[in-house]
Amino acid sequence: MTKVSCSVSEQFVNPLFEVFDGGDFILSSYRDVEKSLTDIIVYFDEKTLPEGVPGKAEACRIVERKLEEALKIVGAEADISVADVPDDDWMSAYRRHFKTELVSPRILVQPEWEELAVIKFDPGMAFGTGKHETTKACLQYIDECAPEGGSFLDMGCGSGILSIAAAKLGYGPVAGFDVDQEAVDASVENAAKNRVEVEFFKYGLGGRVRKALPEADLVAANILGPLLIRFADEIVESVKRRIIISGILAELYPEVLAAYEARGFKELSRKTIGEWTTGLLTR
Repeated sequence: MTKVSCSVSEQFVNPLFEVFDGGDFILSSYRDVEKSLTDIIVYFDEKTLPEGVPGKAEACRIVERKLEEALKIVGAEADISVADVPDDDWMSAYRRHFKTELVSPRILVQPEWEELAVIKFDPGMAFGTGKHETTKACLQYIDECAPEGGSFLDMGCGSGILSIAAAKLGYGPVAGFDVDQEAVDASVENAAKNRVEVEFFKYGLGGRVRKALPEADLVAANILGPLLIRFADEIVESVKRRIIISGILAELYPEVLAAYEARGFKELSRKTIGEWTTGLLTR
C-alpha cells in the first residue's frame, strides 16, 4: 500500500475535500490530538490502480499533482511526501484516532477494541474518588504496570478504588486494608458492585497488634508522606517487586524517596500533579 500525504492546518481540511479532484483516488484525513496539524492522505494499492494508470510511479505523479492543485486553490502550503505502508497499518490506522469519548452526561462511546476498567462505586465517608491528584496518579501507575500483572496490595484503601481498578485490570490476588472500619466496609460494598474479588481488612501500620501482611508484586501506599517515612520498614516487608508511594507533597518527596532508597529501592519514574508527587519504585 502506498500513501501520498501532507499536513495542513485544520482550517484547510474541509476546503481541500471540496476542491480535490482525484478521480478514482480518494482523499482521507486524520488529526492526532497531540499535533496541531491534520494529515491529508491518499492511499492506493498497486494491484488495484485505476484503469489507464500503468504503475505506482505514474499513480504517485497523478496524486501529487492533484494534491498540489488543491492546495494551491485553497491557499495552503505543505510538503507532500510519498511512503509505502504495510497493508495492516493502513487497514487499522483509523483505530489510533478513534478513542473512547463521553459524548453526553450519560452516553459513553467505546470502540470495541478498547478495554476499559469502568468502576462503579460510592465513596461514602472514605477517601478515594479518583478526582484527587494522588489517587489519579496511582490509578495511572496501576494501569501502566498492568501488563506485568501479579498480586496487588492497597495500603490505606479508602473507598477501594485502587484495588478495584487493579482487579479489573487483571491483577490477582488483590487485597487492601485501612485503619478505618467505615473505609473497609465501603471498599467491600464497592468491590461487590463491581463484581471483583478483593480481600479487604482493617489494619493500622505501626499498630500494637502486628499481623503478617500479604506480600504483593505491586504495592500501592497512598498515605501521607510523613507516614511513608515513619512506617517504611513495615511497608517494604510487603513489597516483592514494585511500590507506588503517594500522598506526598512535592517538597517532601525527595525525603520520602531517600527513605526508600536507603532500603534498597530505586525510582523508575514520578508523576507530579498539582502540588502532589507520586513515585513508582522497584527493588
